[in-house]
Amino acid sequence: MSAVAAPSAVFPRPRTGGASRRRLRSVPAQAGPVAPLELGNPLQLTETMRSRLLAAVRALVSDPALDGAGDPARLAAVVLMAKAKVATNYRTTITAKELGRWVGLKPSRIAHHVLPQLRDRGVLGSNETVSAAGRMTGLEWWVIPMYRAQHGGDRRHVLALSRVELVVLLALVEALFAPGWEHKDGRVTPAGMLADRTGRGAATDRLGLLLMVLSSNAKGWLQLCSGSVDTQRGRPAATVARLLGCSPAGGAKVLSRLQEQDVLSVDRRETASGLNARSRVRLVPVAKAHGIAVREAREAADAVFSDLAVTASGDLEATVEVTAPVVSGVQGAGEGVEADSADRADAAHLHASHASVATPRGSLSLSGGFSGGGRGAEGRRPERACAGQDQDANGDDTAAGSTSPVVEGGPLRGEQPKESPVDERDGQCAAGAAAGGRPKAMGGGKAQQQRRVGLPADLRLRVALGPVSWLWERLSGWQQDQVEAAAKAELAQMEGLGVAPEGAPRLLADRLTGRLEATGGEALVDKPFPWLIRRGLPQRQACSHRKCDDGIRLDTGEDCENCGNVIHLRRARRARIGAEIDRALPGLGDGERRRVLEERLREQAALDAEDLAWRQEQARAERARRDAARAAATEQAERERQAAAAADAVRQALACQDCGRGRAAGLCEACDHRRKTEVLIGEAGLLAAAGSADLSDPGSIAAAVAGARTAIGDGTAAAWQEFLQITNVAILGADPQAAADAYVFTAFHSAQQAVGEYHENALAMLRGSQEAEAEARRAYRFEQGRPWFRNNPTGADAVAAATKAADTARDRVAECLLAARLEQLREQSAARPEKPASWTERLPGLAARPLDGDVTGPVTA
Repeated sequence: MSAVAAPSAVFPRPRTGGASRRRLRSVPAQAGPVAPLELGNPLQLTETMRSRLLAAVRALVSDPALDGAGDPARLAAVVLMAKAKVATNYRTTITAKELGRWVGLKPSRIAHHVLPQLRDRGVLGSNETVSAAGRMTGLEWWVIPMYRAQHGGDRRHVLALSRVELVVLLALVEALFAPGWEHKDGRVTPAGMLADRTGRGAATDRLGLLLMVLSSNAKGWLQLCSGSVDTQRGRPAATVARLLGCSPAGGAKVLSRLQEQDVLSVDRRETASGLNARSRVRLVPVAKAHGIAVREAREAADAVFSDLAVTASGDLEATVEVTAPVVSGVQGAGEGVEADSADRADAAHLHASHASVATPRGSLSLSGGFSGGGRGAEGRRPERACAGQDQDANGDDTAAGSTSPVVEGGPLRGEQPKESPVDERDGQCAAGAAAGGRPKAMGGGKAQQQRRVGLPADLRLRVALGPVSWLWERLSGWQQDQVEAAAKAELAQMEGLGVAPEGAPRLLADRLTGRLEATGGEALVDKPFPWLIRRGLPQRQACSHRKCDDGIRLDTGEDCENCGNVIHLRRARRARIGAEIDRALPGLGDGERRRVLEERLREQAALDAEDLAWRQEQARAERARRDAARAAATEQAERERQAAAAADAVRQALACQDCGRGRAAGLCEACDHRRKTEVLIGEAGLLAAAGSADLSDPGSIAAAVAGARTAIGDGTAAAWQEFLQITNVAILGADPQAAADAYVFTAFHSAQQAVGEYHENALAMLRGSQEAEAEARRAYRFEQGRPWFRNNPTGADAVAAATKAADTARDRVAECLLAARLEQLREQSAARPEKPASWTERLPGLAARPLDGDVTGPVTA
C-alpha cells in the first residue's frame, strides 16, 4: 500500500447483518490546482493521519505511568511503539545498543537508566530472545499501554493504531532521527535529520521535532498555542513547552537547538507599531516535502535584523545588557544580538544616538562591530590606568603611547634601544594570546603551547582542581594539558567505581586538599607537575578494595571496612607471633625480643607474598582459560550466525508457494493473509455452529458455516467499498499489486473482527442454556447459604453477592460448553474428509499463477 493511500485506510467493524453504523462525511473539492505529492514521502501526511498520529504520540508520552519520567524514557517508548509489528502481536525485538542509536544516548545509559525506569513504571514488558546455542541475542519488547489498547476491543482508542498507521509512524520517525543502517539485501536506510544530534538533550530535541512535525500543517507552519504566554520567551517557546510538558525556558532552548540544526525557521512579522512582535515557526522539511519554497535561515535573519535596525541607536553594542535569550526570533549562525526584542513591544532601545566617548587614535574600522573602538589601528591591548602619568609637560603622549616596548619597538626607561630575544618572544606570545593556547613559533625555533593562567573552562574540572589553582599557574601549557587529561581520567574512574557524576569533582578536590595538607601546603611543592601526576591526583589504595582511597571509601565517604580488617589481622598476627616467642624463648630482653619479632614478621610477610604470587598466577591462568573459552564460544556463535544467515538467504530467495512471487521466503505477505483469512473464516463458522446449530444435524451445521462465510464476505465487500471512497483510486489503479494487498488485508481484518463477534454471540447463546441456568441457580443458593448471609439471606448485600456468583457460574458454564461443542465440531470435520474441488473450480486459479523463469518443461496441474 502506498504511503499516500495508507493514511486514509480506515477499516470499520464488519457487521453480520445490515449496513455499517459508521458514516463518512463528504469532503468538499479542493479549489485550485493540487500539487503532485511524492510517493512514499513520510512527511506528506494527510490531516486525518497527522491528527491520528499526534493523538497517539501525545497519549503515550502523557500517560500517567510516565509522570516525572525523562525525555529519553518517553522517546524510547514512542520508538518502540513505532517499531511494533502487527504480525508479532504488537511486539518488536531490539537491543539496548540499537535503541540508544534511535534515542541518541549511549547503550549504558539506555540499559541502566531508561529501560529499567520504563519497566518499573509499568510501561514496557520484555522477554529474552535466545539463539540456537542458548545465547541471549536481544529482548522482545511491547509497550503496555498500546498493547492494552490494541486488545481492548475499542478500535477508536487513540493508541489502537492500525498496521498502516504504525508503518507511517515508523517511516516518519526514520525520516526525522533514524540512525541509518544497511539491510541484508543491500538496501540502505539513510540517517534521519537529527541522527548526528546525540548526547545531552538529544532525546528532547528528537521528541520535540516529532511533536512539532505532527502539529504543523501542509505548509510546514506550526500551530501555535493560544492564550496568554510568557512575554519574555514568546509564543513559539510556549508552544514547544506545552508540547513537551516543560517550562518556556526549556522550550526556548529546544527551539534554539533545532534552529541550529536547520530543521525549522522562526519568521517575524511586522506589526502596526513597527516592531517584529509576531512570530511563527515553519518546519522546513515539511514545507520542502510539499514543494513549498523556503527562504534560507540566513536571509530571514538578515531581514529581521534589518527591520530591527530602526529601533536601536548607533551605540547599540555599547549598551547591550545580558538578558535571557528569546529564541522566537530568527538568529543566523554566529550572530549574537539581543533577542529580548523578539515578542515584546517594549523591547526596543529608545536611547538616543550619541558620539562614542572614546576618541580613536587612528582610523576606526567598523567591520568588526565591537565596542572599544578607541584602541587605535594597531590592535593592541588598551592602555593601563596609569598611562597618563608618562606624558610630558607639553602634553605629548609619545611616552605613553605604548605599554610594551616590544609592540612599539621603543626601549624601557634606563635601557639601551637593543631588543632582547626574551622580550621578543614575550611580545609574540602576547600578540597571539587570542589563539587559544595553540603552539607558537619562538625565537629559539621550538614550538611551545601558550600557558593558560586560569583553570579549565569545564566546570567539573574547575571544581576538582580548585585547591591547586596556584600550582596550576606554575605549569607550562603542555603540563596543563597533561594534568587536565589526568584529572578527567580520575573523574571517569570514580564514576566507574559507583560515584555519582555530580559528586566526583568534589571528591577529587577533597583528595587534593588532603594530599596538600600531608605535604605541608602548596609552598612546599617545588615541582608541581610530578607532584600532581604521581602524588596528588592518583588513587592510593590502602588495601585490596577497588574503592579504597587512603582508607576512605569513594562511594560512601566513610572509613574503609576492609582497611580496618587488614589492620586488625596485622595486629592479631603480631600478638600471636609475640605470644609464640614468649612461650618458646622466655626471659628475652626487650631489644632482643623486638629483633626476633621483626624477623619472624618479615618471614611471615615473605610467605604471604609468595602465596599472593601463586594465587595471582592461578588467577591469570583461570582468566586465560576463560578468555579462550569465550573466544571459542564467540567463534562458534559467529559460525552459527553465518550458517543461519546463509540459510535465511536461501529461504528469502524462495518464491511464494501460492502465487509464485519471487524472493518471498516461501510465502509472501498477501498469501499469508489469505491463508490466515481462510483459517479465521473456518473458525467463525465453527463458532456460529457451536452457538446456534444442532450438532446432531449435519445440515444445520453446514447452514451455520455457510451463513458465517457469507456474512464475512459481505462485511469484507462493505469495508472495501468504504476504503475506496476515502482513498485515491487512481493511485491504486496505477499499482495493481498494492490494490490486491490492500484488499487481502481488508479481508483479513474483517475476518478477525468477525471471529470476535461470533465468539461473543456463541457465549451469549450458551449462557441461556439449561445447563448454565441450573448452575447459576445452584451458585445463587450456595452464596445465600454462606454463614455471613444466613441471618438475612434476602438482604441487599446477600442478593447482590448471590447475583454476582450466579453470573460468574453462568459465564463459566457457557465457556465450558463452547469449548466442548467446538471440540465435537472439529472431530466431526476431521472424520468427514473434505471433498476436493472440481477441475472447473481449480483451473482458473491455476491459470492465474505466474510461471517461474527456471521452468522450461511442460507444466502439470
